[in-house]
Amino acid sequence: MPSASDDIRAAIADAQDAISFERFMALALYGPQGFYTSGGSAGRSRGDFITSPEVGPLFGAVLARALDHWWRELGQPEEFVVVDAGAGPGTLARAVLAAQPDCADALRYIAVEVAAAQREAHPAGIESLAEMPSETFTGVIIANELLDNLPFRLFVMDGGWREAFVMEQHDGTFAEILRPAADLDLLGLPKVAPHGARVPVQQAALRWVDAARSSLTAGRIVIIDYALPTTAAFANRPWRDWLRTYRGQERGDHYLRNPGLQDITADVVLEQIVAAVGQPDAVRTQSQFLQRWGIAAMVDEGRQAWAAAASRPTLAAMAMRSRVRESEALLADPGLGAFNVLEYAVHGPARPTD
Repeated sequence: MPSASDDIRAAIADAQDAISFERFMALALYGPQGFYTSGGSAGRSRGDFITSPEVGPLFGAVLARALDHWWRELGQPEEFVVVDAGAGPGTLARAVLAAQPDCADALRYIAVEVAAAQREAHPAGIESLAEMPSETFTGVIIANELLDNLPFRLFVMDGGWREAFVMEQHDGTFAEILRPAADLDLLGLPKVAPHGARVPVQQAALRWVDAARSSLTAGRIVIIDYALPTTAAFANRPWRDWLRTYRGQERGDHYLRNPGLQDITADVVLEQIVAAVGQPDAVRTQSQFLQRWGIAAMVDEGRQAWAAAASRPTLAAMAMRSRVRESEALLADPGLGAFNVLEYAVHGPARPTD
């Protein structure tokens, strides 16, 4: 049976000696036999990691409030497009639709997911795509824990910055070799770093943000992810803290092992995004973001619903009670509550005045 390792070996053979780590990661995650292509996912029962939507429906219900606000801010367009990029099995879509937002009649919800098996699990009432929509539109693009999974270039301090490439060893396993980078002076890497320090250069993430912004005629991009402020912050931390693998909701093996069978992820470099695409219109923690859009009121509503039905509880009342537990996880610091939420607003053409 073909594997991601086979695809990587073929790419190395085509290159005649080695491929960049960025190319290795692309094949390991998104190649024909890659982790996401072959069905890796988030989820509480069988997934490889847990995202905020997988904690429970509260995250999507709070986000639905924000979507209503942004819809009104745009003048309540008849078609309000929401693109859920990296949608997995559609958990966020289900929660948003179940919340019955005011914008529901205008809502065109598009879930973008590369894995066909995950798209098959998407709920009715939405559009499922393997790639971002090609047309421009008015609305909101949500990237929840997407940028951390986009392939990146990896640099190692070894008497100067060197780029990591991946080669095949005689026993068929993979190993790194370090090479000079022709564009090193353009990458803004820290001039001083400990020997052996590693940093990511996340050019694919930057291209994604730029393309997403170009696809909007008006609206906003909402990026939710774990992040560090500067490239230097990565160099001064053990690389295992920010370059991680996951499998079966546990930390996985070294990132060069078992390609296609484990997730590979890294904190997002905020400094690189700002340098490439500009300062976001808002930067908050996830805790601050959810509080801004009324999570406290929704938790109180849940407590009251449970208190009213506690003597003869119903499934609906138990679901409302679960908001307390869900909010604790979503607001936790350290944890999901410490994620960064970046918002880029795109303003359409000025409206004529009377």
